[in-house]
Amino acid sequence: MSYANSVMTTQQKTALVAPKTISKNKTMNIALWILQVLSGVFFSFTGFGKIMCYRPDVWNHTLHQPVPWFSAVPQSLFVFIGVCEFLGGVGLILPAMTGIKPKLTPFAAIGLTLVMILAAIFHVARGEYSFFLPLNLVLGGVAAIIAYARLMAVHGRSARTACLQGWRFSGRWLSLDFFRSGTR
Repeated sequence: MSYANSVMTTQQKTALVAPKTISKNKTMNIALWILQVLSGVFFSFTGFGKIMCYRPDVWNHTLHQPVPWFSAVPQSLFVFIGVCEFLGGVGLILPAMTGIKPKLTPFAAIGLTLVMILAAIFHVARGEYSFFLPLNLVLGGVAAIIAYARLMAVHGRSARTACLQGWRFSGRWLSLDFFRSGTR
């Protein structure tokens, strides 16, 4: 052991390591924000387009598009999917950006993940494997990554800690640690 290492205090050693950790967290946060904004804008625009189909003339025009699944879904369900996508897209960006109820951002991402999982199941049932299924899986995966990362950020845990301590049996109920308010 060198003389410099033996003289340094723990606080000084931590100061040397801390900039690397801060840099990694900052890079991860920037990447996450990029994913959130791109996904939020995408879902907001596509959702708004579906919401506009509440008008009969727009719905009739939409039915003549070369997208086969439009005609397989009732108009009310199509508009409901649009509302879910629009609100989910806004929920990815607005709460975290404004700082008002930022805990809603991961739940918006969870909702979008659920919408994409259900869409993937729908396309598998219809045998549409070429374009729509991979798109739903990618968009759902991105939303799941955002949900997971923001849940960990809201509750102040690293991803590694969450993986190791994530699921825990609490009495008779299986619960997630990060949904509890007063953990440890």
